[in-house]
Amino acid sequence: MTKTQTNRYIALDVLRGMTVTGMILVNNPGSWSHIFPPLQHASWAGCTPTDLVFPFFLFVVGAAMAFSFAKYGESLTPASVKKLLKRGALIFLVGLGLNAFPFYPTSPDPQLTFGQNYLHYLQNIRIFGVLQRIALCYIMGGLIALWLKQPKKIIPAMLFLMILHWLILYLIGGAEPFSLQGNGAGAVDIALVGENHVYHGFGIPFDPEGLVGVLSGSCTVLLGFLMGNLIRKTDNKTSVVAQLYTIGLICLAAGIIWSICFPIVKALWTGSYVLYAGGWSILMLAFFIYFIDVKGKEKIFRPFKAMGMNPLFAFVMAGIFAKVFGRIIRWTSETVLADGTVQEKIWSVSSWFYQNVCVALVGNNNEYSSLIYALIYVAIFMLMAAWLYKKRIIIKL
Repeated sequence: MTKTQTNRYIALDVLRGMTVTGMILVNNPGSWSHIFPPLQHASWAGCTPTDLVFPFFLFVVGAAMAFSFAKYGESLTPASVKKLLKRGALIFLVGLGLNAFPFYPTSPDPQLTFGQNYLHYLQNIRIFGVLQRIALCYIMGGLIALWLKQPKKIIPAMLFLMILHWLILYLIGGAEPFSLQGNGAGAVDIALVGENHVYHGFGIPFDPEGLVGVLSGSCTVLLGFLMGNLIRKTDNKTSVVAQLYTIGLICLAAGIIWSICFPIVKALWTGSYVLYAGGWSILMLAFFIYFIDVKGKEKIFRPFKAMGMNPLFAFVMAGIFAKVFGRIIRWTSETVLADGTVQEKIWSVSSWFYQNVCVALVGNNNEYSSLIYALIYVAIFMLMAAWLYKKRIIIKL
């Protein structure tokens, strides 16, 4: 392999594609009440396979950056900074648009006017999200990587950012600074954007993709950048695999050791989580490089390669489809019960398909029927990505 940025490892595209596939899979179960434990996020501290999906993507973003910015000499130039800021801003705006979609209140209060309903809708749009976290970490990680260039300077910068993140949580937080209720990251986000514009899925206003986590999230990007440069500048692919396995195991061990005093918490993107998830990312990249780029077993991974060529497009379309078929297209059916009473049920395309196809296949509303729905949903976007790949269409921001 040459050292130019045009010759990229296929493993990177496959890992990116598998990561996006995983993101779509875990975000779209048939029933949120019936999910196999590995496909659920940890309730707070800890790490499940699902908790590794997002950092895998940020890691690959950094690794790909090492190739795409090689043409700028890995330096801060007007062209490289313009690309970073432009692409980051576009990704952030797309994420914000996805949060705001369909851009009007779907369940208006009949007691309020249209203008009042729309104002209430605007006042409750979430500002942060997955794409917004990707955008901000891409910008921050990219600027640091292009500024410092060398691993001997980037690694200390990563340690500084992770320790700074720890200090912010520790100093601003309460008696339990790494807990859901006691962490200071949520307070920072609420102070910046307001309580109504953050995530409420934990039962309290707290955004797992908030601003403080960008500090440590950028370290995941930087780790990917370092590994991307390693594989780009090393001609012997077998040697690359060995080096990646060694570094991956060191990061994994360091994350576990640090977690003794700084717990692994995805929602806070703690430093121990950066190292732990980063270790697994590096090990998976080494695994795919060995089987795909060394052994030539690309064919069986081709569907994921196709997903990896249009990852953000697939993710955004999956989010739009989920809203359209799960929340926007709805209707009511009536069933007359044996006692003569009429039972009303509100259906969406998603709920109808889940009940009448997925549940019907296994005969019960359980984890298997929920997984079948998620797999079918993923298959839709894999077919879409395969068609784009066949037509050589790559949609970039």
